[in-house]
Amino acid sequence: MMGIVWVAMLATGTIWAAVVRGPASVAAMAISSAKEAVQLCLALAGSIGLWSGMARIAQQAGLTAALASGIRPLIGPLFPGLGPKSKSMPLIASSMAANLLGLGMAATPLGLAAMQQLAAENHTHAGPTDAMCTFAIITASSLTLVPTTIISLRAEMGSADPAAVVGATVFATSCSTAAAVILDLALRKRGRKDQ
Repeated sequence: MMGIVWVAMLATGTIWAAVVRGPASVAAMAISSAKEAVQLCLALAGSIGLWSGMARIAQQAGLTAALASGIRPLIGPLFPGLGPKSKSMPLIASSMAANLLGLGMAATPLGLAAMQQLAAENHTHAGPTDAMCTFAIITASSLTLVPTTIISLRAEMGSADPAAVVGATVFATSCSTAAAVILDLALRKRGRKDQ
């Protein structure tokens, strides 16, 4: 389905550019955009390497684990079906801690490992469990305290104050995460009533 959407968007954009600016401009814009994309990727490679290295250092120094331990009591009530000895909880907490620090590159493998562990612990359901759904929507809404990737992009684009978005990011991601948690709890209650 998404393939159809992407093809439709690409075709619409190409036709629009050909009509508005002429067919010759389409090739020129495609080459120019490709060049800019490669330059941006190369420029961001340094900052991504820096933040990935910082994430690795934080992980090896135990900072991520300490943050995960700190948020574990806060996230426990979100996953009432998981016992205190669940192997998923440390992975979930670590993934959420990485997201809090804006380290999406570190959060992704942790999140995948958490989902695999949740699936392995799922002995009663054929499909996704409440815990899996809760983790997916919290990860998607992703409360972020330090938006490192956005700051890197803004710095690369020449922003005078790349970190100016921190307050707005914290506010926006707080709202999205709160909405996700409220919706999850409401749907979970409704699901129990329907059973």
